[in-house]
Amino acid sequence: MNQKPYPVHGAGLGLRREIMHSLADPFPTQVNFLEVAPENWMGVGGAYGKLFRSYTEQHDFVCHGLSLSIGSPAPLDEAFLHKLKSFLKQHNIRCYSEHLSYCSDDGHLYDLMPIPFTEEAVHYVAERIKRVQDILEQPIAMENVSYYAAPGKQMEEIDFLNAVLDEANCQLLLDVNNIYVNSINHRYDPYEFLNAIPGDRISYIHVAGHYDEAEDLRVDTHGADVIDPVWALLDKSYELYGVIPTLLERDFNIPPIPELLQEVDSIHEIQHRWTEQNDSEHDVNAQRG
Repeated sequence: MNQKPYPVHGAGLGLRREIMHSLADPFPTQVNFLEVAPENWMGVGGAYGKLFRSYTEQHDFVCHGLSLSIGSPAPLDEAFLHKLKSFLKQHNIRCYSEHLSYCSDDGHLYDLMPIPFTEEAVHYVAERIKRVQDILEQPIAMENVSYYAAPGKQMEEIDFLNAVLDEANCQLLLDVNNIYVNSINHRYDPYEFLNAIPGDRISYIHVAGHYDEAEDLRVDTHGADVIDPVWALLDKSYELYGVIPTLLERDFNIPPIPELLQEVDSIHEIQHRWTEQNDSEHDVNAQRG
C-alpha cells in the first residue's frame, strides 16, 4: 500500500505541563512527536516559555486547537488567527487541527457543542474553514468529535463530516475513540463509519480513553486507559488506510511516565505489525511482477 506524506510519523503524545520535566529526563525514544493546544502556549514567557521553546527546537510538534469555534454563529476571530499563524511558524508546527464543533457565541461556552447536521451548516462551516486556511496559508485538519445530542439533525454524522471535508477541501484528524463513543451513544456501527471516511484526507489519528457513565452512555474524557474496542478500531484504520501517525491523548489522571509510555508502545506494536504485513505483501507482488 502506498503511503501518502504525513506531517509527522510514528507515535505521539500530548504534552501537558505537569509531565514536561519528567518527560525530558531522558526524553523517551518511542515518542516521535508531541501535541499541544496552541492557546495554552501563545504568549507564554518565563521559565515555561523557555522550556516549551527547547521542546519545539528538538522535537516534531502538531497543534490541536481549542477555541477556533468553527461552527459558531459569531464571526471568526481573525486577530487570533494571525497570532496563531505567527506561533505555528515560530515553533515549526507540522500540522494544525481543530474540532468540528463550536465553543463560543458572544462569549466562550467552555465546552464543545455539536454543529447541526444540516446542508446549511455544511456550507457555513466549509466557508469558515476555507477562510481559516487562507489566513494561515496552510491546510488544517478537522477532527470528528464526540457529541451527546444532535439538535436539528437532517443528515447522518458521517455524511455531514464527509460533506464538510469535501467542500472545504481540508484534512481530517481521525479520532477513533470518538467513533467508538459516538457509536455507543448514538447506536451505529463504528466499522461502517470508519469504512466511509476519506482515508486520503487523514493527517494523523487520535486514540484515547473515556468514561463509562452508563451501559448506553460513554463520555469522552481522555482520562483513562485506552480500551480494547478502541485499539481494535485503530488496528482496522491501519488495515484500511495504511500506517498513519497516531497520538495518545491523556489530559488528566495521568499515570507515571513508564505506564503512559506503555500505551505509546502499544501504538508502535500495531503500526509495526501492519508495516511488516504491508512490506511482505509488497515483496510478494514484486516477485509476481
